[in-house]
Amino acid sequence: MTTTPDPHVVTPETSDKGFVPAVLLCFFLGSFGLHRFYLGKWVTGILMLVTFGAFGIWTLIDFVRLVVGSLKDKQDRPLRR
Repeated sequence: MTTTPDPHVVTPETSDKGFVPAVLLCFFLGSFGLHRFYLGKWVTGILMLVTFGAFGIWTLIDFVRLVVGSLKDKQDRPLRR
């Protein structure tokens, strides 16, 4: 009997950070890099804060990467859906 894993359960392969909070932070406060701080990426969060998300370009790229699923947390784990 095979069971389907629950997508809400945190496994070692999945981040404890959620997809929805990261997307909302990026959409509303992405120019300040708050989604990067949330994901544990402090250095790039500070760079985004100083450059205002590289004048919005970096923020837009991060938003697309979050939606597609290629932006991961500091330990390079995919976000929990």
